[in-house]
Amino acid sequence: METNPNTLDEATTKALSADAREKIEKYIEEEEGSFNRVSGWIGTAIAAIAIAVSFFHLYAAYEIVPAHVLRPMHVGLVLFLCFLLFPMAQRFRNRIRWWDYLFAFASMGTICYMLSQGAYFGDRATMPTTTDWIVGVVLIVLLLEATRRATGWIMPSVAIVFLLYALYGNYLPQPWTHRGFPLEDLVAHLYMTLEGIFGTTVDVSSSLIILFTIFGAVLQQSGAGQFFIDFSFAAMGGRRNAAGRAVVLSSFLLGGPSGSGVATTVTIGTVAYPLLEKAGYEKNAAGGLLAAGGLGAIISPPVLGAAAFLIAEFLKISYFDVIMMAMIPTVLYYFAILAMVEVDARKIGGAGELMIERGRLWQITKNYWFHFGSLISIIIFMLLGFSPVLSVFWATVLAIAASALRTDTTLIPRWVAAPLLVSIAVVVLQLLNVKLPEWVLENNYILVFVPLVIAAYIGLAKPELSPPTKKLAAAMRDGTTGVLNVAATCAAAGIIVGVVTLTGLAQRFADIIIGYAAGNRVLTALYTAAIVWIVGLAVPVTASYIMCAVIAAPALIKLGVPDYAAHMFIFYYAVLSEVSPPTALSPFAAAAVTGGDPYKTTLQAWKYTMPAFLLPFVFVLDPQGVGLLLQIPKGGSWVDVVEVTIKAAAGIAALAAAAQGWALRQTTTVERGLLILSGMLLVFPSILEAIAERITGHDISYTATAGLLVGVGVLVMQWMRGKREPAAA
Repeated sequence: METNPNTLDEATTKALSADAREKIEKYIEEEEGSFNRVSGWIGTAIAAIAIAVSFFHLYAAYEIVPAHVLRPMHVGLVLFLCFLLFPMAQRFRNRIRWWDYLFAFASMGTICYMLSQGAYFGDRATMPTTTDWIVGVVLIVLLLEATRRATGWIMPSVAIVFLLYALYGNYLPQPWTHRGFPLEDLVAHLYMTLEGIFGTTVDVSSSLIILFTIFGAVLQQSGAGQFFIDFSFAAMGGRRNAAGRAVVLSSFLLGGPSGSGVATTVTIGTVAYPLLEKAGYEKNAAGGLLAAGGLGAIISPPVLGAAAFLIAEFLKISYFDVIMMAMIPTVLYYFAILAMVEVDARKIGGAGELMIERGRLWQITKNYWFHFGSLISIIIFMLLGFSPVLSVFWATVLAIAASALRTDTTLIPRWVAAPLLVSIAVVVLQLLNVKLPEWVLENNYILVFVPLVIAAYIGLAKPELSPPTKKLAAAMRDGTTGVLNVAATCAAAGIIVGVVTLTGLAQRFADIIIGYAAGNRVLTALYTAAIVWIVGLAVPVTASYIMCAVIAAPALIKLGVPDYAAHMFIFYYAVLSEVSPPTALSPFAAAAVTGGDPYKTTLQAWKYTMPAFLLPFVFVLDPQGVGLLLQIPKGGSWVDVVEVTIKAAAGIAALAAAAQGWALRQTTTVERGLLILSGMLLVFPSILEAIAERITGHDISYTATAGLLVGVGVLVMQWMRGKREPAAA
């Protein structure tokens, strides 16, 4: 079995030209790392290790594994595979060299040493032995090298800067100075405690991110992605501008379980671009729409990208709470794109209707409905009281079992599906408070793991005995290999978090930002957004969020912004960097599909996403803004949540029309300016009221009403102009 996970499915790969495929693979490698393609017995052995890692983490989800064991094991296994799968340099690609094996086994050796010291290893962090800190130095060096291989130079370089700051910060002037820490103390803090490398970020990576990656791989191998695309195009068929609407719907459905902007963009693009072209979209505009839809993968429940799990951990709230907070912003994000698409339909006419045979939607849904069940089962399990970890575990088991309903989707033979269904039935009976024998409850996991492990072994070693098991083995393999770059990033980010907590840098940085902003919340938010955006230009979303969450969020919180609003603000602006050069991977990948110009495509992606990305400022600047996160404003009620959502939606529609220069018809310069004013008054009423009051000295109210009237006025003007033009003709 080849070790390189194929991010694009076979149908997508065939639909692309060789040149486009080469470009897209380059962008995917920039996002997910450049893998060695190793075949033969070595490739099979590495695939077997990756499969074993997936099963280990699934077991850790079911049975409680102590943090001081799970986190180091996770890091050790990730580093081991990173050194075997990511080459030291491009010239060594597809060949594992002797030093790769040396680094791989050395990284596991540092973890084995740590585990051999027992549960109280961290207790001697204040007085480490010589062996302790030397082994710690080796681990840190290996971690930085593995991260460089998986993500590039920037993340390890930033981590090195923080290490140097911890060591030599006492030589810096105020306000940056601190007392300085000797190498032994710094290494002990990062390696021997759960506040450095093995802290919050690795906790999330080992307990949630990898499980969701496995879940996504299972859905992908069972054909869920293709079903979501087919369903979207069938649902939108026969309607004006159906291609544009189908892109929006399929991006939402496919992006949720995917979590990858580039993969979602390319998968949908190969199907949708010919239809968008037929509908009248030029190459760059089509690419911008595809990239904007793909970007939604990072902010769409239930996966939300890796950063969402970190939000839950940083705030000490449940992952379900994060999903709920993301619901309205996600809907408004896709509403903004849909509003743009509707304007496109008016600009380019009603061409491009999808000719879908009658009954096609019903046929697709009837045959593959269970993919929807697999997708929403995570939410259902959480609502039933399961932890996020157990929810994704049972959702994965359910998705594997449900795949057996059809021969073209199944990952397992019937003899594996039967015990899985029995195991799920036991869980359901528990939820119904049916008393079961103790031995049944204690041994229920056997019904899951034994048949799945056997099936995965067959799929890896003897796939001819049961062809479906090959897809199960691939899903388990991809579940691990797909998380390596994120897991390495999280471990390296642990160095940054550890240094920040050790030196107190977060509060110093917060004071500096507030000082430059003169205590003004608007300026502080602008500075914070700029910092997040700039950091995001250099590193992936996960790393950008982690760094800015620990150094920039405290500034907003110190000025009275709720912590959850501050973190969601940073999360969304970290995501925005994904459509900003030079790291605009989704637009660049979309340009490869459409044959457009990468930078013009990026500008088009900005146009489609910008109205939605004004919303995070509402979270932190408008007293009612937290309503967009499904949080009741202070002294308010659910009516305020509904009100702020409706105003934001209306404002986004106005801004979308302004961005396109078209409402009922092409806008004049004055009409475009009025639409911008209308959108701003609707999206930011409280902020503009406060500014107006400060300027005039009078209490200004009803700005949202004024915005609505201005927007309606523009539509009336256009309608009347349309009535006059035929008469004049």
